[in-house]
Amino acid sequence: MRSLILLALVGFAAQLVDGALGMAYGVTSTTLLLAIGTNAAAASATVHLAEIGTTLASGISHWRFDNVDWKVVAKIGIPGAAGAFAGATFLSSLSTEVAAPIMSIILLSLGVYIFIRFTAWGLPRGNLGKPLRKRFLAPLGVVAGFVDATGGGGWGPVGTPAILASGRIPPRKVIGSIDTSEFLVAIAASLGFLVGIGSENIDFAWVGVLLLGGVIAAPIAAWLVRHIPPRILGSAVGGVIILTNVRTLLRSDWIDASGGVQAAAYLTIAVLWAAAIAYSVKEYRKDKEYESGRAVEEEARRRAAEEGERAPA
Repeated sequence: MRSLILLALVGFAAQLVDGALGMAYGVTSTTLLLAIGTNAAAASATVHLAEIGTTLASGISHWRFDNVDWKVVAKIGIPGAAGAFAGATFLSSLSTEVAAPIMSIILLSLGVYIFIRFTAWGLPRGNLGKPLRKRFLAPLGVVAGFVDATGGGGWGPVGTPAILASGRIPPRKVIGSIDTSEFLVAIAASLGFLVGIGSENIDFAWVGVLLLGGVIAAPIAAWLVRHIPPRILGSAVGGVIILTNVRTLLRSDWIDASGGVQAAAYLTIAVLWAAAIAYSVKEYRKDKEYESGRAVEEEARRRAAEEGERAPA
């Protein structure tokens, strides 16, 4: 019972992060499942089955808050589903001993990307209004879907930053569209795993509690995407993913590091993590002050213009 409650809380927290950042539900959930010894393919299958429900709830919530660009959903979601099915069948064919470290490496890479991306740059906001072309979104969808299935997560970490970097649609629309299109990816990946490993290797009680936590969090996350500082959250979540997967790799048969090496690695990550969060908070406050200053200047100019129009000739 305790493990089921913990998984429900993980599903809630992971969806809260995913709905606010447009990434990290699968990465966060799969990281925890691997940490407690779940088979790599079964962990990814569990998360993707739960994501069918969470992404549906998240997509509806984002749609209600007008956070979805349906053209982007169609152009990236269908190729993403194809990539996810291929990734799921590929992972299912690997042995447990080979698959677990490979998945941890993928998750660690995604965690480092999230960590650096949000700490150093935050969210780009240029080029708003320009169209996103299918020749960009289709290959991106295939790659993101394949990585998502083989790594237990990755649709958001690959797709969201790539579209954000273009700066062509508002960040909230990027996040809402990626979360909504992930519904197609989750269905395709789940079918791939059911074909590859069968349903007997999947704990449907775990699927249910992850789903429950995520469904509860989905509408809250869709509202928070307008209010939460993504830069700070990205730094915090990236640190969790890095720390957990470094721990898995250091304890794996591939490395089998000594206790001293593990302690030194954890301490180094913790120091860098704390410094990154502090830096993100400082930069967020600086950006807010800059935006407030610009708003005051624009208001002053507007009032001066109005007074000039009212002045007698």
